[in-house]
Amino acid sequence: MPALLVKLRPEGAWRIGPGSGARGRAERVLSSDTLYSAVTQAMGALGWMEPWLAATAGAGEGGPAVKLSSLFPAQEENLLAPPPAHLWPAPAARLRTGGARLIPTSLIRALSLGEEWNEDQWEVDGSSECLLRRGRRRAVGSPYRFALRRQAAVDRLEPGRVALHETACIEFAEGAGLWCVAEFPGDSARAEWAPRIEAAFRLLADSGLGGERRQGWGRFQLDRVESGSLSDLVLGRGRAATAEAAAAEERGWWLLSLFSPAESDKIDWTRGSVRMVERGGRVAGSGEAKLHSRMVGEGSVLLGGQPRGRAWNVAPPGFDAHPVWRSGFAVAIEMPWRAPA
Repeated sequence: MPALLVKLRPEGAWRIGPGSGARGRAERVLSSDTLYSAVTQAMGALGWMEPWLAATAGAGEGGPAVKLSSLFPAQEENLLAPPPAHLWPAPAARLRTGGARLIPTSLIRALSLGEEWNEDQWEVDGSSECLLRRGRRRAVGSPYRFALRRQAAVDRLEPGRVALHETACIEFAEGAGLWCVAEFPGDSARAEWAPRIEAAFRLLADSGLGGERRQGWGRFQLDRVESGSLSDLVLGRGRAATAEAAAAEERGWWLLSLFSPAESDKIDWTRGSVRMVERGGRVAGSGEAKLHSRMVGEGSVLLGGQPRGRAWNVAPPGFDAHPVWRSGFAVAIEMPWRAPA
């Protein structure tokens, strides 16, 4: 499928809040439903709200013209992602592979093709819980670290009264960044929407992504935008399975986004490797709580037909100002399925 790879270079701290809302914790991945909401607001500011919603949330049975993945960390040229749940943790004699929450997508390609990997060439960075090439952490540091920033709320009515609180954030190392992909159903949709998506990210670079944006958190530079096929952009170009091998193997779909099945999706829920997540949040501008949802998490592997997903209105009861769309469209890459050992 044609796609667009978007790489961001953070400027300062980022706040990606956990599902619990706890201020003392932060997440490493900005989920696709949150990214979709941010891009939607940017599209509205640029005057493209109606065509954007018609092409995505309101696309109907024809499917959306654009699907966005979640936003994942990167270190230099290495894209990091939640590994397919059926391939990781990989067997190892000394390396505790279960401690790596994110691994390079180049290794994911090798594992999906059944290639041997040398655990002595890798190490798990305890600070970021990423799998890195041995020696890279000492050379360039962890791609990011979690930190607590202390802040003070000053009472304007009672001078001298100050309330201290701490907020968790992510601090990125030099050379580290973030990446996501936008997937299109064809070249015509890519030609129409790729320039608008790039414009939306350029607008978001100034306003920021995530929490605490009023303090300047979540800002970034648009590092680069690349076009290509979804698999090549994410996994890199390399040896592919032969047609005979691909036909003989059962195939699964590795999720790079949150997913909520549409009625037309044919998923075998008795098999595969599925991780469920709870999603909540509040409506921008009103502060009212959105309807809670259960979604399939990134890194899950689904069996059956190619997953499509849906977007649905999660506006709280009685909220009639406008629909509040939650995106559960699947951005997924096909790969061989092997039952976990």
